[in-house]
Amino acid sequence: MSLRPVTEDDLGMFRRFMTDPEPAGPAWPGFRDAQAPARRFAADGYLGADDGRLVVAVDGVAAGYVSWVARGSSLSRHWEIGIGLLPDLRGRGVGWRAQAMLCDYLFAQTPVQRIEALTHPENVGEQKSLEKAGFTREGVLRSLEFRAGRWRDAWLYSRLRDDPAPRP
Repeated sequence: MSLRPVTEDDLGMFRRFMTDPEPAGPAWPGFRDAQAPARRFAADGYLGADDGRLVVAVDGVAAGYVSWVARGSSLSRHWEIGIGLLPDLRGRGVGWRAQAMLCDYLFAQTPVQRIEALTHPENVGEQKSLEKAGFTREGVLRSLEFRAGRWRDAWLYSRLRDDPAPRP
């Protein structure tokens, strides 16, 4: 398993996440602009100063992606990360390893002290994945987002630069 930069061949997978509810499952935010991935790839290859995306590859085949976006102010900047895995790769240890690898990458390449991740209270698989990747649950953000016709809470997790690395 590896993380790698996005290539043009990956854009079909990104469009699928934006136009097909199955890959995202209950976290699907609704239909999105299917041409947005091509525009973003043309702009910066998904490697911007304030956000980015890498492909999760399993045996050389794209299995999903990890992403990050800057949060906070210029004095206390941190990253918020996310992941999208194709359904047939879930529950096989790919997610937590990809998120741990992304944290290692971001801590090595940027000066941030903190990386955050959010998940829904009912997403037990992602909660376990984040904990295996070295994250600590900090609390609940009430009514953070509107999805599937209602306001939903999110659980906040964090990993600090000084936290112990996850064990394989």
